[in-house]
Amino acid sequence: MRYFTLYFLLFFLLGFSAKSQEKQTDLVKSNKWFIAGPAKENGEEINRIRKQKGIIAVSAKDNPKGEVELNVLITSSETNDGIPTNLSDESKYVEITYQSTQIIKLQAREGNHEGTGCVHGGSHPRVSLPASPNQFKTIKIPWSNFKQDELPDGKVLNIHNLCKFNFVNYNPVSGSVLKIKSVIIF
Repeated sequence: MRYFTLYFLLFFLLGFSAKSQEKQTDLVKSNKWFIAGPAKENGEEINRIRKQKGIIAVSAKDNPKGEVELNVLITSSETNDGIPTNLSDESKYVEITYQSTQIIKLQAREGNHEGTGCVHGGSHPRVSLPASPNQFKTIKIPWSNFKQDELPDGKVLNIHNLCKFNFVNYNPVSGSVLKIKSVIIF
């Protein structure tokens, strides 16, 4: 009986550990990234470096006009559109390890109302990632922190219809840099 209890406990812990690891996919390592705006790097270069070195690195062009937007879908796709992901009620936050010379707005983009595709425009609750120019910083952002237009009474993020994350530098200066080591959903 004693060994049976020990085996059961060991089996339970191994199963729980495997389930926890399954939920913790690093979007830097697993998914293709997309870029728009006045960046020095193009999508091919960003993804080549991502695969070789395990990091996303983006620099603003000299005298940039417009915003730099870096995107990654929650469910992997070869295009910047895809299907929304229905995260579990047990999902509580996203953890990001990054370095940035400027404040970055992190948008969590939702899918269409039918839950069949990602749409441009529409709802994109967001949070601010503070600048961390001298070192990498790891932050945990609870889903409840994502608000439409960052207003306290704004629309709350629907994690059951989540398409992608947009890392946006709305006012890039020449040579501003964003590096991302990991984006993990817990």
